Amino acid sequence: MEEKEIVQKNNIKEPILFIIISSLIFLPVMNYMGFSNFFKTLMSTAHDLLLNTVFFIMAVAVLTSAFGNVLSEFGVVYLLNKILSKLMKPLYNLPGAAAIGVLTTYLSDNPAILSLAQDKQFTKFFEKWQIPLLCNLGTSFGMGLIVSTFMIAQSSSIGENLLFPVLLGNLGAIIGSIISVRIFSIYTKKYYKNAVSIERPEDVKSWNATKGSSISRLIDGLLEGGKNGVDLGLSIIPGVLIISTIVMMFTNGPKDPSIGYQGLPYEGVPILQWIGDKLNFILNFLFGFKSPKLIAFPLTSLGSTGAALALIPKFIESNSITSNDIAVLTAIGMTWSGYLSTHIAMMDSLKARKLASKAIISHTIAGLLAGFITHILYVFFF
Repeated sequence: MEEKEIVQKNNIKEPILFIIISSLIFLPVMNYMGFSNFFKTLMSTAHDLLLNTVFFIMAVAVLTSAFGNVLSEFGVVYLLNKILSKLMKPLYNLPGAAAIGVLTTYLSDNPAILSLAQDKQFTKFFEKWQIPLLCNLGTSFGMGLIVSTFMIAQSSSIGENLLFPVLLGNLGAIIGSIISVRIFSIYTKKYYKNAVSIERPEDVKSWNATKGSSISRLIDGLLEGGKNGVDLGLSIIPGVLIISTIVMMFTNGPKDPSIGYQGLPYEGVPILQWIGDKLNFILNFLFGFKSPKLIAFPLTSLGSTGAALALIPKFIESNSITSNDIAVLTAIGMTWSGYLSTHIAMMDSLKARKLASKAIISHTIAGLLAGFITHILYVFFF
């Protein structure tokens, strides 16, 4: 869908306001670090993120997308849908076909739900008020497999097995998705209160498979899925390099305080740590965070979970993160999935733009509760 451009005629307030706000944010940081150190750190941080983080996430995305595509090709997704369909009605008040949306977004990213929402063979299972709920449902599981495998892959770095904490995080994300969909459904029911229910078949009877032998379908499925993973990996580059670089420059101080700023990667002014210190009591109560600097992950997840994942290795390197934090951040990262950067466009594609603010409010509450519930579960089991 094409975006409509707004012509700003004789409007000088916006550019002046933009310059003032940008100057107030960045000029003090440049002055504190030194102009040359600021720009050197900016470029070197982005370069290091590209080489050591983005390509790792892309490798994970290629493997998980290939695996997910094969599951779809050989009907495993269809089988899981049949198994999970009995849960969708009591948990989400959605038809069983919605389980396909959960699985496709978990194996890929938020927008994957939109391709299903444009398919009449899929939407025929839904009432009109249920269609917008697909936005929050899909977003709750976006990049789920990538987030989970990335977190588990940090086990050797953190020195303990992170499988169970990550599974707890997935459980927290499921609970968060239920909260998000249920809260949002209150608004969609009111908005579509005059919509007439449509007749829906009871179950999905088939899945789409390509022609050819099992071997050729397997190879094609792996390669096609892998190619989708490359596209996904490329699509997260701007978010990781721009958002993560800025966030890191507001997270850490100089690498060696006795020497001062040297223009090294990941140096900066620890403003987020200062904010985290002020909110430490709340953060510790809600999420059990070991370090206040971990607030950078949820804040980054608002715009890009891929960018937020780039922060994890640095948290581990500075000994600022525990297995409880991994569980909580997995839940928040999955549930939010960069929803502020995708929600409005997704709601627009679902022809429900007027409900975008309600969807965002519902999802904000759900993400916070997903992290809190995951922390409670971690404390209970450990």
